[in-house]
Amino acid sequence: MKIARIDDLHCNAGWRDFSFLKITTDEGLVGWSEYNEGYGSGGITAVIRRMADGLIGLDPRPIERIMGRLQGITRQAPGGINQQAMAAIENALLDVKAKALGVPVHELFGGPVRDRLPLYWSHCGSYRFGHAEVMGVEPVRSVDDLVKLGRHVRERGFKALKTNIFRFDGNPPYMHQPGFARGPGYPELNADGATLAAITDGLAAFRQGAGPEMGILLDSNFNFKTEGYIKVARACEPFDLFWLEIDSYDAEGLRLIRDRAPMPVASCESLFGRRQFRPFFENRSVDVAIIDVPWNGLLEGVKIAAMAEPYEINCAPHNFYGHLSTLMSANLCAAIPNFRIMEIDIDDVPWKDDLVTHPPVIQNGELIVPTRPGWGADINEDAVRAHPPRNPHP
Repeated sequence: MKIARIDDLHCNAGWRDFSFLKITTDEGLVGWSEYNEGYGSGGITAVIRRMADGLIGLDPRPIERIMGRLQGITRQAPGGINQQAMAAIENALLDVKAKALGVPVHELFGGPVRDRLPLYWSHCGSYRFGHAEVMGVEPVRSVDDLVKLGRHVRERGFKALKTNIFRFDGNPPYMHQPGFARGPGYPELNADGATLAAITDGLAAFRQGAGPEMGILLDSNFNFKTEGYIKVARACEPFDLFWLEIDSYDAEGLRLIRDRAPMPVASCESLFGRRQFRPFFENRSVDVAIIDVPWNGLLEGVKIAAMAEPYEINCAPHNFYGHLSTLMSANLCAAIPNFRIMEIDIDDVPWKDDLVTHPPVIQNGELIVPTRPGWGADINEDAVRAHPPRNPHP
């Protein structure tokens, strides 16, 4: 078996594009992966195409050999876009290999450890500020809307939700995102009284609507510095958070926050590879390590999870992409023993299901682990072409 073609496909996903990599072999097997270049990673497609030139004609099955080669040629510029491009290739190769063997990807790693994966409804309310119309849902304009949404999540059978920081004192209301240079608060990244009040008001509304049994997660992103995160953690104490999510590249600073936070701390979604995760484990900076499968590759993700296990650290996937990414992340969660909970976006464009042959199956707030060969679904190329990307790729 040899790699015959490597192609990329892209489609409109409302406020961003979904991107897919397709590896076709000379025996007709096709492997798929999903990647994303819309969040600080512009140019991945060009890097993938450059890397792909050297892979045509190779046997796709010795994945460690291929990835070792790609690591070697990118050694002087590791991580970042190079790593994301490599991960897209790695994930598509895993799909090929599993299909060639007639098994799900998680079987390649000794799985499944479990057959059902508890989910949390991610970005709960967040997309409803600016994209409610394209999703066909009610917009969020007040804390009362958060109460209603929390009730809706509970009625849908979910046991956990993750939200962001919402400000209703602006016109129009907005999501607090200074860490991404969006809106007030950049570049200082301080936690002032109004921001802390917005956090507590939002959490109180979700707790009122979702009830006392709902796991509530708050994603604070890169929006503060160490001092601010400590203030945020203290403000959140009355709401019994499932976890406080923090983006940080400072393992020692995050350990300081964790020592002072009255709730579990989750982080690491922006890290690449075992070397970047290592100081966060050695400093015991997190309770839960978040692994991005499209960024790291599932093969590397399994290795990161194995490294976390001796430190008694559980893992969760970073998964706010399309359905193929959800299935990729589900195969990771099915294969590792130290799984905590899985992220998924429920609010999304109405054509999301059409893009894959077999959308993920969700029952009572849990995802059923796929059992079909490979990831458990292929990309519906006709549906992808029916929704041209917002940013065309030549």
